Amino acid sequence: MWNSMTPFAIILVSFALLGTISARPGKHHGSGFLMDSSIHHWNHFQVREQHKCGYESCPAPQQDMLNVHLVPHSHDDVGWLKTVDQYYYGSKINHQRAGVQYILDSVVQELLKDPSRRFIQVETAFFFMWWDEQTEEVKDQVRMLVQEGRFEFVGGAWSMNDEAAVHYQSVIDQFTWGLRLLNDTFGECGRPRAGWQIDPFGHSREQASIFAQMGYDGTFFARLDWRDKTKRLEEKKAEMIWKSSVNLDDSELFTSVLYNHYSAPPGFCFDVLCNDDAFVDGQYSAENNVKEKIDQFVNFVTNMSQRYRSNNLIITMGDDFNYMDAIMNYKNMDKLIKYTNARQKEGSKINVFYSTPTCYLKAVHDAQLTWPAKTDDFFPYATDWHAYWTGYFTSRPNSKRFERMGNHFLQVCKQLSAISVLRGESYNEHRLTKLREAIGVMQHHDAITGTEKQHVSDDYHRMLTAAFAGCEANANDVLGSLTRKLDTVTPLTFESCLQLNISQCYATEKNEAFVVTLYNSLGHSTSEYVRVPVNGNNYAVRDDQGAKLPIDIVPVPKAVFDLEYRQAIAASELVFFAQQIPPMGYKSFYVSEVYESESSNDVEQLTRPHITTIGNENLRLNFDENGFLASILVGGEVHNVKQDFLYYEGAYGNNAVFENRSSGAYIFRPNGTEKHVAEKVQISVIYGNQVQEVHQVFNDWISQVIRVYEGDSHVEFEWLVGPIPIDDDKGKEIISRFYTDIASQGTFYTDSNGREMLKRVRDYRETWDLELLEPVAGNYYPITAKIAMEDEKSRIAVLNDRAQGGTSLEDGVLELMVHRRLLRDDAFGVGEALNETAYGKGVVARGKHYLMIGSKKTQTEDKERFLQNQILTPAWTFFSDATKISYEQWQSNYEPFMSIFKESLPLSVNLLTFEPWKAPNTFLIRLEHLLEKGESTLYSTPITVDLEAVFSSNVHITNLRETTLAGNQWKEDNTRLQFFYDPEPIQHTEHVQRPSKIEEGFQVTLNPMEIRTFIIEIHQH
Repeated sequence: MWNSMTPFAIILVSFALLGTISARPGKHHGSGFLMDSSIHHWNHFQVREQHKCGYESCPAPQQDMLNVHLVPHSHDDVGWLKTVDQYYYGSKINHQRAGVQYILDSVVQELLKDPSRRFIQVETAFFFMWWDEQTEEVKDQVRMLVQEGRFEFVGGAWSMNDEAAVHYQSVIDQFTWGLRLLNDTFGECGRPRAGWQIDPFGHSREQASIFAQMGYDGTFFARLDWRDKTKRLEEKKAEMIWKSSVNLDDSELFTSVLYNHYSAPPGFCFDVLCNDDAFVDGQYSAENNVKEKIDQFVNFVTNMSQRYRSNNLIITMGDDFNYMDAIMNYKNMDKLIKYTNARQKEGSKINVFYSTPTCYLKAVHDAQLTWPAKTDDFFPYATDWHAYWTGYFTSRPNSKRFERMGNHFLQVCKQLSAISVLRGESYNEHRLTKLREAIGVMQHHDAITGTEKQHVSDDYHRMLTAAFAGCEANANDVLGSLTRKLDTVTPLTFESCLQLNISQCYATEKNEAFVVTLYNSLGHSTSEYVRVPVNGNNYAVRDDQGAKLPIDIVPVPKAVFDLEYRQAIAASELVFFAQQIPPMGYKSFYVSEVYESESSNDVEQLTRPHITTIGNENLRLNFDENGFLASILVGGEVHNVKQDFLYYEGAYGNNAVFENRSSGAYIFRPNGTEKHVAEKVQISVIYGNQVQEVHQVFNDWISQVIRVYEGDSHVEFEWLVGPIPIDDDKGKEIISRFYTDIASQGTFYTDSNGREMLKRVRDYRETWDLELLEPVAGNYYPITAKIAMEDEKSRIAVLNDRAQGGTSLEDGVLELMVHRRLLRDDAFGVGEALNETAYGKGVVARGKHYLMIGSKKTQTEDKERFLQNQILTPAWTFFSDATKISYEQWQSNYEPFMSIFKESLPLSVNLLTFEPWKAPNTFLIRLEHLLEKGESTLYSTPITVDLEAVFSSNVHITNLRETTLAGNQWKEDNTRLQFFYDPEPIQHTEHVQRPSKIEEGFQVTLNPMEIRTFIIEIHQH
C-alpha cells in the first residue's frame, strides 16, 4: 500500500513430480504426490534434479567492490483501494491504475529476453489467479525461470499479512496454503528463503518467530518508527539478528530494514506510473543524461553505504503495482547497470547487478560480519511526531471479529473433511479451498487492519460469507453422514447461525424442536455454556441418555432487542451447560419447547437502583449506587475494580502540517482528553440458576451485560457500541477502561499475535530515548488476545474476542479500544474517512471481554492461557430442525456423540491443525505447547504425547514424519544460514542443520511454546 505523500510525510457487518502438475491443487484437485510404502520415500515435497535456484543461482559479489543488488519487485495489495478482482483485472482505474495480470504477463516476457534479469513474486493469491489462466507453453517458461532463480518467490503466503491484528494460527495457515501450492507447482525451487513484509504497519516478534520456525533465513521490511530508523541508520544497526522468542531455540532471524522504504531511489523509478526521466543514451542526443543520472545514482549508493555494515546493498526497484509495462523498467535498469559498471574502468568500486532478497541474504552472510541484537518488537509504528499508526489496531471491529469466526470455522471444516477421509468418504475440496483462501485474503495488511476503502471491505465480507456457506455445506455433508445410525435414516441438516451475537437464529426461534450439535475442534474435551435465542417460554434440553439438563431462560438485553436491523423475534435466550464435549468430535442435545406447567425455569429479573451483587462460588461482583462495577471478591480477598466506557474525540485538520494530522483509519490521534459517557448507569439484574447478569445502559448507544456463570473463575463483559453519534461533527473512539488498585509502576503486558507475552513500559522504547508529543496514541499497542498487569500481590488480565488496541496510561488502569467512527481521512492513501454505516446509520459493534483477577497465588497465567484457548476456539454450534422428529426417534436413529480421539490431549497441548493432506489417508497435524517457560510451575514443562494412544482404537497410524512449521519441507532437510551477534568473535558456518526430533514410536515431545508439524498417515479399520 502506497501512502499519499503530504508535504510533511516521511514515507462491522451484519453480516507429483514437478512437471506433472498443470493445474492448481485444490481448484482442480491435483495432488502432485507420490508415496512409497516406506515413510522415508514420501514425496510430499517436489524436487527437480540439478536445479540452480536459490543460493546456487546467485551472482557472485565482488570482494573489493560495493555490491549493489537491484531487486525488481511489484508490491500488489490483495485489496485496498480496489477489490481483489479489480486489482487483478485492472478495472476501476478511477480508484487506482493497477492490473496484476498485466504485471505478470509483462515481467515473464521481459525475463525471457535476458538471463541476468530477476523478479520476485510475493502474493501467491495473485500469482495463482494468473497461473490458472496460462497456456502450457507459458507455464513451461515460468517453470524454467523459477528453476534458474530468475523468477523467485519470497514471502510466499497467500497475502502479505498484517502483523498487529492477526492471530498466529491464521498466519501459519495462510503461509501453509501458499507454500503448499508453490511446492506442488515448482518443487524445491518454489520454496522461499526470505520473508518480505515490506508494507505492514509495524512488525511483531511472533511473525519473526514464525519465519524462523518455517526455516526462513531472514526477513526484510520497510516500516518502523521514524526515530528508530534514523538512529539505526546512524549507528549502522538497520540490519540485526532478531531473537524472536524467549522460549524457543534457533529463533534468531536475520532482519534487514530497507533504506528507501520499498521504492526505487529518487530519480530511478522507470515505470509507467512514475514521472522520473528515462535514460537518454543516444551518443549525439542533446538530451543525453547518462552522466547526470549515473552521478546521481553513485551519490545515492555511496551515501547509503555509510549506513550499512557490509559491502552489499539491497535496492528495491519497484513500488505499488509497478511493472505493468515491464519493458520500460528492464530497459532502463539494463542501462543503469551497464553505465554504472562501466565506470569501474575509471576506478569506480561500485558493482551493480540484478539480484533477489535470497541472493542478498547469502552475500551478507558470506561477508562474515557480526550484528546487533533485537529482542522486542517494532510497535507502535510512527511516521512523524503526531502520526502513530495505532488506530488500525481497532478499525472496523466487526470485520476483525468476522475474520476470527472464519478462522475458527476453517479449523472445524478442515477437521470434518479429514474425518470424512478417514471414513473412506469424499469431501468437496473446492469448498474447503475457498475458505482457506478467503481467510488468507483476510490476513492482508489492508484487510484485517480495516484500512481499505468501504467498497473493498464490503467485498471482503462478501467473499468470506460465500466461503462460509461453501464450507458449511461440507460440514453438513459430513455431519449428516456421521450422525446417522443407519443408511436408511434421513440425515439431519446442520446449519450455523452467524448472528448469535445479536440473539438471532432462525433455526432456534422458528422451530419448536431442534438439535444442538457442538463440534469441539480442540484436542481435549471441554465443557461450556450454550446460549441460543428462543421464542417460547420454556424448553426441555435432553442428552442422549434422556437426562434433562438444568436451564435458564434469560431476557435478551433491550438494546439488542431494539436493534432496527435485527430480524429476530426472540426476546429470550436459552442457557444450558454442555459437559464433556469430546476432543475433535461432537456432542448433540435435543431441545424442545414445553408447556408452562412443566416449567423448570427459575429466573428472577429485577431493576435495582441500589447496590447490587452477583456471583458464584468463585466470584462475587459488587456494583455501586451509580450502577458501575465497584469491586470483585475472589478467594476471600476484595479487589477494587471499576469498569467504565469513555471516548476520545478524533483530531482532525487539513493534514498539511504535522500538528494538523487527523485521526483516521490508520492513525489514532485524540483531540484532547477522554470523556466519560455517563455518570450514572441504568441497570437490571438477572438471577438464574446457572448465570447471573447485570444489564447496564450507559446511554442510547452504549450498553453492556456483565455476567458470571456458575463454576467459572472469570467475568464476562459483553459490550454493545453504536451507532456512534456524529451530530456534533466530531469523530469518536470508544474505550472500555478497567480501574484497579494494582501498583503496576508503568508496566503492563500484551500478547504477540496470541502467543508470547511482551513487557510494555509506559513512555519507553528499548531502542531509543522516547519523547512523546502524542502520549496516548504513542502508548497504544496491538492486543490480539490479552492485556495484563500485576504487582507483588495481585494480577489482572483482560482477554478479548478480536484484535483491538490497548494500553495502560495510569498505574492500575487498563483500557481497550472497542469501536471507532471518524469524519476525516488521515491522508495516508485510503482517501476516505473511517465512517462505517449500515441501514443509514453508524455501524453497531458487539463483542466480549473476559476479566480474570486475583492474588498472584490464585490468578495464574496458565489459567489465562487455557481460557484464551477456549475463548477463541469454543465448540462450534450447529442447529438441526427436529420439528418432525420426536426425542425417541432422535435417540434411536442418530448418533449423539463422536470423537476420533479415545483420550484428550494434556491441557498444555493444543491441537492447532488437523487437515487432509495430499495423498490418500495422509493428514497434516500440528501440536503446540500452550505455555511459556516459567509461566506455570505445573504446566511449563516439556510434555510427551503418545499419538497412538490418543487416537481411537479403530484408527491406526502407519507413518509419522516431521516438517517445518508450514509443512513444505521435511524437518531434517531444513538448514538455515547462521548469523552471529556483536560482539562475539567472528565465526562462519555455511549452514546449520536442525534434526527432526521424532521420539520412539509415535511419541511427540513438546517444550514450552513449541509448535511441531507432522505429515501423518492414518487408516481407520
